[in-house]
Amino acid sequence: MKVIPIYIEAGITGFESPAAEYTELGLSLDELLIKHPHATFIGLANGDSMQEAGIFDGDLLIVDRAEAIQHGDIIVANYNGAFVCKQLDKHQRRLLSASRGYAAVQIKEGDEFQVEGVVTRSIRLHRKAKELLICTH
Repeated sequence: MKVIPIYIEAGITGFESPAAEYTELGLSLDELLIKHPHATFIGLANGDSMQEAGIFDGDLLIVDRAEAIQHGDIIVANYNGAFVCKQLDKHQRRLLSASRGYAAVQIKEGDEFQVEGVVTRSIRLHRKAKELLICTH
């Protein structure tokens, strides 16, 4: 993908043609956003439980399976058969929402729990995209 560096301000009423000072950069979104291509998948966020962390309903989540999981990371996990996107409290074995309307979830013995990967990026979509994976509250 070739990128034309244009700085656009919200509310601007017009600007010069992008071709006026066309500069072509060799930049790949894959290279920019994905550290481990063979261990990364993209999911679609669903729900409002992670809004205070900047993840909104319909956002794309870039999830890296190769990243070491650390306390406080935002992760995608399989929790009792459902894919969830939460902040991981490794010390107290809890899943935390980033919205006051949701209580912490204690991970108990006997629960099915597997971290699928660390959310390294989220991308806000201004038009709907195909569903890739649903991460719910």
